[in-house]
Amino acid sequence: MVDRYAELYRSYRWSVPQRYNIAQACCGQWAAERSRFALYWEDESGATAAYSFWDIQIAANRLSNALAALGVQRGDRVALMLPQRPETAIAYLAIFQLGAIALPLSHLFGPDAIEYRMNHAEASVALVEPTTIANLWAVKERLPSLRHVIGVGGARETGVHAWEALITKASRNFRAADTRADDPAVIIYTSGTTGAPKGALQAHRLIIGNISGFMHSHDFFPQPGDMFWSPADWAWAGGLFDALLPAWYHGMPILGYRGRFDAEKAYYLLDKYGVRNAFLFPTALKLMMKAVPEPRRKYELSLRSIMSAGESVGVTLIDWAREQLGVTINEMFGQTEINYVVGNCKAAWPVKPGSIGRAYPGHRVAVINEQGNELPPGELGEIAVNRNCNGQPDPVFFLEYWKNPQATREKFVGDWGCTGDQGKIDADGYLWYQGRSDDVIKSAGYRIGPAEIENCLVKHRAVMNAAVIGKPDETRGAIVKAYIVLQPGETPSPALVEDIQSHVRGRLAPYEYPREIEFIDALPMTTTGKVQRKELRKREEAKRRST
Repeated sequence: MVDRYAELYRSYRWSVPQRYNIAQACCGQWAAERSRFALYWEDESGATAAYSFWDIQIAANRLSNALAALGVQRGDRVALMLPQRPETAIAYLAIFQLGAIALPLSHLFGPDAIEYRMNHAEASVALVEPTTIANLWAVKERLPSLRHVIGVGGARETGVHAWEALITKASRNFRAADTRADDPAVIIYTSGTTGAPKGALQAHRLIIGNISGFMHSHDFFPQPGDMFWSPADWAWAGGLFDALLPAWYHGMPILGYRGRFDAEKAYYLLDKYGVRNAFLFPTALKLMMKAVPEPRRKYELSLRSIMSAGESVGVTLIDWAREQLGVTINEMFGQTEINYVVGNCKAAWPVKPGSIGRAYPGHRVAVINEQGNELPPGELGEIAVNRNCNGQPDPVFFLEYWKNPQATREKFVGDWGCTGDQGKIDADGYLWYQGRSDDVIKSAGYRIGPAEIENCLVKHRAVMNAAVIGKPDETRGAIVKAYIVLQPGETPSPALVEDIQSHVRGRLAPYEYPREIEFIDALPMTTTGKVQRKELRKREEAKRRST
């Protein structure tokens, strides 16, 4: 194929107006077209619904008026404790056009997680549904800033405003706040690896900064007939800014599903709704590959593009998707603070399986050392993003960590935004992810990234999933230890351990094979599908102390 990367990268320029609001960009501009669909929705109970952009905009206007009547002002924080449901999307737009700040909180959060984030952000209003109201109520008396709670989908408690009653009484006409592109729109708390979660404050311009990556990762989205779906929680940057909002920015429909992820259900949804574009975590893809290895024998699939992020995709998944789904997975890399900056675009440049791709047009990305100097190809360092590209400020950058100026300063080395992720860059500009900085294993003088080893492990016939950490060792400093989830029907044995070790030793460098293997029923995962290697390190430390 013709490699168009250099041409696209050189010519890309940002266009960021001074006055800008996400709600207008992602819904308001499309609402006049009464027949333009915005959202198809299904519940795990089987309930379904469909909404046009006009429907969404009218509901958002009513909610903006209702929130204003409750005293919500520009800059106030409004918490959303909701899964993928129509009210979630409507609430985001209502908050944005009011000039308030959305505080998305995962519907999976327990009381302690809710208490810390709501108090730290000083949220004055919270929206809940039946699955989340109990956890809020458990800490409600310890939330001094909370003035109002809105119940969605039948969530009821004394003093809770019913969504339906508020919407029905409010006017359908609302004049959006005249916000600047740099005005704050949302606070998303990062999971972090050390200390308390940090609230990344994002501006309205962020959606503009995401568009280059989104468009390229879905092979020049939108194309006629495109239809988007992702199981990513709309409370996370991945679900909100990598799925819902960029689809609507282009005036295209998205599917929302309220329910737990299930591989067979995923195929069912892709089939039923004729989904053409999907964002699926590597973990989800692995589950789908294992559950139905040859899906087109059972389902009618219309997929045109798949983007995947969160963990390394690996060669095994890419090969399977090409053969069985008819799609080349475009891997993507980013983080809450600096999102959607690196990835692939099969339609414009070759995909190197195992690489997370190249810097998307509009973003300047490099591998740097601790002093902020760019490293040459092949050297391991930290993946970093520069505040400027092609002489322009990059709009993808977060504003600051909420009430944490020290952490904001520590995020940067000069103009380089540090991701905390280790990687290498090759001579063609492709980046190769090696894991979190605190995941890097230092063994006998070697710096070893876990991703390559994990990708090799899952190619073994007996391995369903794997995670690799460094286990402290007096001689080497650390050894490579693998935690492995076996395929159904496989039984742990010394012979299997030796076979897996030989499998890796024969494919990677001698110092990379796992000198120790532990079989485990399930790997610890975040709600966004990332392996929590730090939990495995804690487990290893607890064992060491007990002996």
